[in-house]
Amino acid sequence: MELFLQKKILDTPKMYQYLKENSYWIKYLNRNPDLYKEFQSKMKELYHERATDKLSDAIDNIDLISSVLSSLR
Repeated sequence: MELFLQKKILDTPKMYQYLKENSYWIKYLNRNPDLYKEFQSKMKELYHERATDKLSDAIDNIDLISSVLSSLR
């Protein structure tokens, strides 16, 4: 694997954890470093770090707060 990819992965704990859990990515990244973006998107999908995931979590929290407030009335 190229050194800059190793550095990026080791500097981000969640990426490193994902790589340890899904070691087949080592082979893919060794053969084709251009797959880094796909690796990153799969990691974000698993750990719910995409913008859509964060937005849906915020909406869920707002719904929870509004239901609690409506039950207090």
